Amino acid sequence: MKKDYYEILGVSRTATTEEIKKAYRKLAAKYHPDKNPGDKHAEEMFKQINEAHSVLTDPEKRKLYDRFGENWKQFENMDEKTRQQYEKYQQYQKYGHAGAGNGEHFEWAFGDIFSDAFGSGIGDDFFSSIFGGHKHSPFGREYHRTYPMAGQDLHAELEISLEEAYHGTTKLFRIDGQTIKLKIKPGTKDGQILKLKGKGGPGLNGGPNGDLLITVRLKPHPLFRRVGDDLHMDLPIDLYTAVLGGSLQIQTLKGKVKVNIPAESDNGKIIRLPGLGMPRDANKTSFGDLYLKLNVQLPKNLTQKEKELFAQLARLRK
Repeated sequence: MKKDYYEILGVSRTATTEEIKKAYRKLAAKYHPDKNPGDKHAEEMFKQINEAHSVLTDPEKRKLYDRFGENWKQFENMDEKTRQQYEKYQQYQKYGHAGAGNGEHFEWAFGDIFSDAFGSGIGDDFFSSIFGGHKHSPFGREYHRTYPMAGQDLHAELEISLEEAYHGTTKLFRIDGQTIKLKIKPGTKDGQILKLKGKGGPGLNGGPNGDLLITVRLKPHPLFRRVGDDLHMDLPIDLYTAVLGGSLQIQTLKGKVKVNIPAESDNGKIIRLPGLGMPRDANKTSFGDLYLKLNVQLPKNLTQKEKELFAQLARLRK
């Protein structure tokens, strides 16, 4: 049974290390043997989540896992050339039958490479799994056909501001001497992956180019925190406005708006401003909300007269 470390931890393939650790801590607490004495399922789950955590929080191991899946450990100590040969096998599995019979010459030195890498014991079963049930092991043979192989997908990250995610923007950058225009639509989320088809590594023997996969990262904003399509903001107000009520003008991503503060507002009170969050769609026909958390600021450096008035107020309240 194949294991998917991301599914085991319940996180996406673009999850950050901190998100992975958070998911691990939650699951480890749930399936810990001390909480589930004698439960074989919990014991197996605890083992799996620890295995997934150890791989996905190690940058090098995670890179190998993302590239080779559950076979990552077999490639841990291999050189890059051998790893690339394995990926060619995978491409054969995907495109080999479609390219068969074209009569072109393509030579593979399978046997020596994989015998050195895995030992002489590896044989037909291993390659059958790679070739999707192909009956013949490639050991000691040369293949004299060329099969089209897709180019490798390329991965990159792009940082944008919250304002750019709100309004949408266009980014220009260069790859291999080629200028690429990338359109960022309004409402784009942190971790969203944008695919530029055919802009990845070149295909071989007539195979298609790979794709360029760009993961969008939002820069931290000094005022707003994004939660889904909603925005959250701490709003400092003075004690007198909190007690007596009043209005304030604040800057939002949509522009300046007037906020009414009810009288006798508690510290930490949440005020919801509908429609002032992030766009829910690229056409900006619907928006999330903006949530203001009131942060009451106590007055400092009181004069003697002010202290007397506060004392008088305290007596009245008693």
